[in-house]
Amino acid sequence: MSALSLHDLYIARQRIQGLVRHTPLELSASLSRRLGVPVYLKLEALQTTGSFKLRGASNAIAALDPQQRSRGVVTASTGNHGRAVAHAAAQLGVKATVFLSHLVPDNKVQAIRDLGAQVCIVGQSQDDAQHAAQQLAEDHGAALIPPFDHRHVIAGQGTLGLEIIEQLPEVDQVLIPLSGGGLFAGVALALKSINPAISTHGISMQRGAAMHASLQAGCPVEVEELTTLADSLGGGIGLDNQHTLAMTRRLLDHLHLLPEASIANGMRHAYQQERLVLEGAGAVGIAALLDGLVAPRGPVVVVVSGRNVDSAQHQRVINGGDA
Repeated sequence: MSALSLHDLYIARQRIQGLVRHTPLELSASLSRRLGVPVYLKLEALQTTGSFKLRGASNAIAALDPQQRSRGVVTASTGNHGRAVAHAAAQLGVKATVFLSHLVPDNKVQAIRDLGAQVCIVGQSQDDAQHAAQQLAEDHGAALIPPFDHRHVIAGQGTLGLEIIEQLPEVDQVLIPLSGGGLFAGVALALKSINPAISTHGISMQRGAAMHASLQAGCPVEVEELTTLADSLGGGIGLDNQHTLAMTRRLLDHLHLLPEASIANGMRHAYQQERLVLEGAGAVGIAALLDGLVAPRGPVVVVVSGRNVDSAQHQRVINGGDA
């Protein structure tokens, strides 16, 4: 199978036109002052379902042939991908089943149900949910739409990278939330294919960063899935990972892991200075800048990936709590 290319991303953009929003890139005055260089926020949190996941889900489902669509789609998710699959499936007239673990926040579970998908809650980890989704796909012939390790999903996420470089051709550094690697691989592929000099920074949390552990080990490894403010970044990368580990290894320049207090600080800054309500995973790039982890050289873009935070959790964080 050939490696994903820039051409795949342009095909994905054509396929999902009309299904996703072209999201704004806005200058952050507060972060620009702090770093001494222009800092822009790529506001993917304003995507229709509140996160970038709609790009990959829409591309993967739209690429199915009519017979595959008739058998429905199934996925496993930490919340945002399931919401995206449910929305894209409803838009395209396809039945969707979403498996979630007991760690997924209630607000994300309800949002998926509200979109008409069948929700199945199993196990205590993303891996448990993934195994159940795979079993259903095998038993009933439904199309499995993985949350990240899938060519069409990666290509869909990569359309975000195309937008960044078109909106800001002189971009020097891009900070990208890193979990299973679908977002990072797609965005970094777009950036590096057009301008290899762009520096890519993957941002994750210290608690249960599976991609970091797998990069260190040189192969996919399982990690304990722990509660974290960045719950969307939880879960493993799959022991049979086919795409995202190799792509992340090839395209990653820097990797930063954040403690919970830093993630909370990023969420507070987003709310108080940018008037943005963000989930922890959506604020990790801001948090990394506030922690001084990135030495700024030129225009910096932060991918603000999602806003689907539990309101009670967000209020606790804004009021000074860390978790």
